[in-house]
Amino acid sequence: MTGSPDAIPSAKADDTVPFKSAEEAWFWFIQAQTARNEGAKITAGAGLYPRPCEPVDIIKVLERLYRARTVTMDHVMVLRHYGQRLLSPDPRRPKELRAHALWREALTKLEDALVVKRIVVRPHWIKLVTNNDAR
Repeated sequence: MTGSPDAIPSAKADDTVPFKSAEEAWFWFIQAQTARNEGAKITAGAGLYPRPCEPVDIIKVLERLYRARTVTMDHVMVLRHYGQRLLSPDPRRPKELRAHALWREALTKLEDALVVKRIVVRPHWIKLVTNNDAR
């Protein structure tokens, strides 16, 4: 994606499979970045599903949220730590309670930004609940 930070991906949306949540997009990004760090070459459209973005687009959105002070370094560190584990923090574990709260906050903010870019598409029932609450 090029252009403004709020640019919407081009009209190839019919060919792509958007993510169902920011968490899914984040884990995809982490796996792609890990593969890249281990020497894999990232090629557009070469994955199992054609995605509406490149892995770098996810981190660019997170960086923009960080620069705008929407998320803090604590959020970023929790996303990185648990992302590398490919597990979200478990709220039933006392030592992970704060991490769970930071994880949820960060992913909520990230998801809102990814929905605008059409990288994440929320299920229709979430849209209905949100629209009814707005009235």
